[in-house]
Amino acid sequence: MKDDMLLWDETLFKDPEVFELDYVPEHFDHREAQMKSLRFCVRPAIRGARPVNALCLGPPGTGKTTAIIKLFEEIEKHTRSVITVHINCQIDGTRYSIFSRIYKKIFGVAPPSSGISFKRLFDKIANELASREAVLIVALDDVSYLFPEKEIDQILYTLLRSHESLPGFRAGVMAAHSEPSMKYILDPRVESVFRPEEILFPPYKRDEIFAILSRRAQLGFYPGVLSQDVLDLVVDLTTESGDLRVGIDLLKRAGMEAERRASRSISEEDVRRAFSSSRFLHIEHAIRSLSGDERTLLRIIAEQPGGKAQSGELYRTYHGITQAGYTKFYEILKRLEALRLVETSFTGPGMRGRSRIIRLRCDPAEVITRVKE
Repeated sequence: MKDDMLLWDETLFKDPEVFELDYVPEHFDHREAQMKSLRFCVRPAIRGARPVNALCLGPPGTGKTTAIIKLFEEIEKHTRSVITVHINCQIDGTRYSIFSRIYKKIFGVAPPSSGISFKRLFDKIANELASREAVLIVALDDVSYLFPEKEIDQILYTLLRSHESLPGFRAGVMAAHSEPSMKYILDPRVESVFRPEEILFPPYKRDEIFAILSRRAQLGFYPGVLSQDVLDLVVDLTTESGDLRVGIDLLKRAGMEAERRASRSISEEDVRRAFSSSRFLHIEHAIRSLSGDERTLLRIIAEQPGGKAQSGELYRTYHGITQAGYTKFYEILKRLEALRLVETSFTGPGMRGRSRIIRLRCDPAEVITRVKE
């Protein structure tokens, strides 16, 4: 019996890093068609021309970010005449912060924290690229974070139209959006130059999920930690969720549950206990990024019967608590929709015209619990 117990200084994890959500695997399988399309888009840049813009579409956990990162690694190994910059728009959500990231990638140091205008910042970037005869490719990951206040229009306009006044400036954009299509309506001046190649990332099939999670388990756990039956359960739960990240996180949490029991192997009960947390991975990440006022409105929506209500009713409740005006209410509502926490639809025409209905996209009780944390 003692041999089955994990000692205090022992662990089940051979390499815990492979279970982190930002881990980039050496072998990136089951996305060959998408990688081929992305390589097609950047091919002109390798020859010194502006690349074809790309829009990667698909639910969370379908490989969009990994595909872009792997592509950028290939480009940087192949040539120095193409500069790639990956932007996490959840972290950098303004034009200035995004171009500060671009500046740091080009010059190796961050721009001054104060005293430099955007125009001066951009001029330095454009002049350096022109002097190097380099092409810039910017990946805007989680681009929906740029929809509120129309940040996306300003950013795309600067990147894609500046060559008209700066002939040596050449840039392209790869955007990743966790929806099957981009419903946001771009400014016509931007839409005319963006015109991206749309690359679809469908949810992984069960056999693909099995292969990916099996490889992660082999790399991350010591032999004998994860049985075939337990792996099958992880794969089934991941397939149901439609998000590969849930499965990766589930392996990590299940391993921790087994270690909590001082067990040398993961049981199905460990997996089921861990799944109660892993299945709400998206909600946790999204809520963590919200401001106090944004959390307040989300909580109000979650407290409505069935997690839905008319926008007018929501505004009156929100205004009564925060005293905020309708413009701020509407901007926050757009952000919650961009984060895939709520969805909006319209009822048919009535006595007062069409009415906007706001619905939670997730379980109200889980939202309320996490908003209060």
